[in-house]
Amino acid sequence: MRKHTKTMVPLMAAGLGGLTLLAILGYPGIREAFSAPATPIPELPTNDANQVNLPDTRQHPVIEAVFVLDTTGSMGGLIQAAKDKIWSIASTMAAAEPAPEIRIGLVTYRDRGDDYVTRVTNLSPDLDAIHAELMQFQANGGGDGPESVNQALHDALHRIQWSQDGSAYQVIFLVGDAPAHMDYANDTPYPQTLALAKKGGIHVNAIQCGSHADTAGQWQQIAQLGGGGYFQVEQNGSAVAVATPYDGELAELSAKLDDTRLYYGKTEERAARSDKLAVEKAAKAAASPAAMARRADFVTSKSGKASLIGEHELVDEVTSGRLELDALPAEELPAPLVSLSKTEQRALIEQKAREREELSAQIQALSDQRAEYLKSKVAESGDAEDSLDHKIFSAVREQAAEKGLKYDASAPAY
Repeated sequence: MRKHTKTMVPLMAAGLGGLTLLAILGYPGIREAFSAPATPIPELPTNDANQVNLPDTRQHPVIEAVFVLDTTGSMGGLIQAAKDKIWSIASTMAAAEPAPEIRIGLVTYRDRGDDYVTRVTNLSPDLDAIHAELMQFQANGGGDGPESVNQALHDALHRIQWSQDGSAYQVIFLVGDAPAHMDYANDTPYPQTLALAKKGGIHVNAIQCGSHADTAGQWQQIAQLGGGGYFQVEQNGSAVAVATPYDGELAELSAKLDDTRLYYGKTEERAARSDKLAVEKAAKAAASPAAMARRADFVTSKSGKASLIGEHELVDEVTSGRLELDALPAEELPAPLVSLSKTEQRALIEQKAREREELSAQIQALSDQRAEYLKSKVAESGDAEDSLDHKIFSAVREQAAEKGLKYDASAPAY
């Protein structure tokens, strides 16, 4: 029987030794970047432990990961891989001991003159919302080679609401295939942004899609300056994409698990929640059975509970004792409870709790079988270590160890 959390593939932080400051400054545009005037940016507070009003022996460590994704026309394969694999990436991160709280954020970028330069989705434990946001992105724009990488990294640092928790593992994954424009006015050169990120304890990893030589040079420097790893994958991301005989049933169980949720609150809060769930349901319907199987695995882990439940979920709060049903005003009850007596309301809540427990157990058992199936298939292919999955896992495993997170697995979740 597997643990309640799934093993997340430790991301291998490939050593970039050998890049000296002389080599960095020798790259075209970098010497000027260090001396050029830049858009004023605030000082990033350092994540010192003495800034955190929590004991060192916290039961729930935190991982905050922001993915900075190039969404120009050449990145269609990688964007699809991100949509398909966000859940397994989260499961890989969640496999640490002790089980961490996972918060994911997004910065998507193109270039000046495109539909947008950057779009920012803040850090959140709600991966259903992050997945729904990802599903809206399509590859488009670009075309002149370099992109607005400087702006994307700047926004990842300054527009994302990073916690001031010195014990959190905080990481940025830059994923793209084109180098940064170093010739724009009113732009903050990435060396300045990376210096602040490093001071704040945020690792910056650079994942290059394809083999563009100019991108390779910059991405290696970004990883060096950001205290992270540089990885190269195929243009489509080289993510492990294997369908299993268990995907369809797991997708169905995932949908049934969602139906055990009952949300309470003021009328406007419940209306907003209903709209949000409708958007997420549409995103799930557009996803593959394999993606929803990965989602089922994650949301039944300790780290994934926050993504499944969210806030103001009546079944969880009543059964855990955090909320007294009798104390809830009638106008804030979920619609299925409004016409019921108190006895009937409690019976329905207990029924939903039993269903949730039974469904979670079924999902865990099937996910274990799915993991074994994938393990054998990946072993047959022999190229797993070149995949996006494994490179992210390797980086996470090495870097998160600095914060006391331990990954026993030798491979990521697929």
